[in-house]
Amino acid sequence: MFSAVPVLPTSSTTIEQPVSAGEQPILNKLVEVRNRLAALKKDRGNYYRPNDIVGLYNDLLSQVQLLQGVRVTEHHDNDTFKNRLDAVLDECFQLFSLFYLALGKNKEIPATYVQLATIKQNFDLMNDTGVYTDDDLEPFKKRLQEIRQLVDAVASRESEEEGGQPTPELQLVLRRLRQCEKELELLEETTRVISDELMPIYENLVHIRRRLTALSFMAHDEAQSEAKELQKRLIEIDDMRVDDRFVDAESGVVAAGQTQVVGLLEECFDRLHDVMAEGSTVPKDMAPLYERLMEIRVQLDKLLLTRRWTLRETDLWSYQVQLQEIDSMRRNGQFKDSSGEPAPQQAQAALNFLLHKCYNLVYKLLSSSEPVAETLMPVHNQLRTLRRCLLEVKKYGGPLSARDLYPYQMKLSSIDNLRTDGKFLDDEGHIPEGQGVVMSLLNECYDLMYELMASEVDE
Repeated sequence: MFSAVPVLPTSSTTIEQPVSAGEQPILNKLVEVRNRLAALKKDRGNYYRPNDIVGLYNDLLSQVQLLQGVRVTEHHDNDTFKNRLDAVLDECFQLFSLFYLALGKNKEIPATYVQLATIKQNFDLMNDTGVYTDDDLEPFKKRLQEIRQLVDAVASRESEEEGGQPTPELQLVLRRLRQCEKELELLEETTRVISDELMPIYENLVHIRRRLTALSFMAHDEAQSEAKELQKRLIEIDDMRVDDRFVDAESGVVAAGQTQVVGLLEECFDRLHDVMAEGSTVPKDMAPLYERLMEIRVQLDKLLLTRRWTLRETDLWSYQVQLQEIDSMRRNGQFKDSSGEPAPQQAQAALNFLLHKCYNLVYKLLSSSEPVAETLMPVHNQLRTLRRCLLEVKKYGGPLSARDLYPYQMKLSSIDNLRTDGKFLDDEGHIPEGQGVVMSLLNECYDLMYELMASEVDE
């Protein structure tokens, strides 16, 4: 069993073991690799060079193989053993994962690690709050299926080449993947027991609970009007119960899923009472944490709008670190105040909501990453913009003359002339990842141009 698997910080306390003399040289090497990655990440003046990243990654894998041997020798080859080396190793793998995404190597195993870590973080928060629907799980489920197909294909190939022994990186990702799949199954099981008749009620209550949390961010007077509307909806749902239970309308039998639905209904009434009684309430000693989460959310929202032009995938690392630091403050899923007592329910809901929202935004940014190297992104973005313009012209342009089409022809030609022997090259003459994606956009633009030229009119 491969045990040198980094573990993300969690809300529960974990006893960290000391670093042994045999592991110390490996830790030193890992810190060196992490520092070199951090230096590369800070360099905004140059594009990442694939040879630099892949070379460092191979250095990391060699240290992981050494670590595996040391832990077997020292009898620390179990999944629960953890020390500072594991934390540094996790940072390295997450950073490499982001670098691989930036290089357009989305279909390679290292690129999946940070996505799996982020999915796991989202699942953990869903499990803590218990507020989610099947629709919330669907995008994560789809992505896990895609990663499973990729991992199984690589595992099959490695089984033939390596004599049946998976590589350390594959064992690492497989373990992460199994964790996510297991937690997804548990989350699905919770909603699966709810009957078809109760499911619309459950989904309605999830929506109400989220709105009540959103009202926690508003001033007391502003929140009251919507809170009263939500109160009416909750009373209507509550009136549907017979002897405090939801029953099947036709058979009169108690519907399956009472525990989940009634529990959520009562929690909504509790949240509603807090909102109507107090409005927005975050204790003063927790206000800095609330403001920090709000700031992270605003920054991630901006990145979601401007990512095609401004985002380097490695930029997400600083947000990952901040969110993991905040997440590690929780104990048993709860934030504590300065006296060590759990924060009020309304504050808990607001902070957990913001944390989950931030994790979800990070996941959206990761999942929207194009399989195109950053050296090709300027061309990729220009072609996307040109295609959008041509589609708009085709839709609304009406009769067009050769003069009308000339600027688009010139732009398309200038982009096509950037190719050398049919390929887009970087400054060093290498062929970056993403040729297929960019060529597909280029051909689509040409097809649109030919359609418009065929319908052009004489001036």
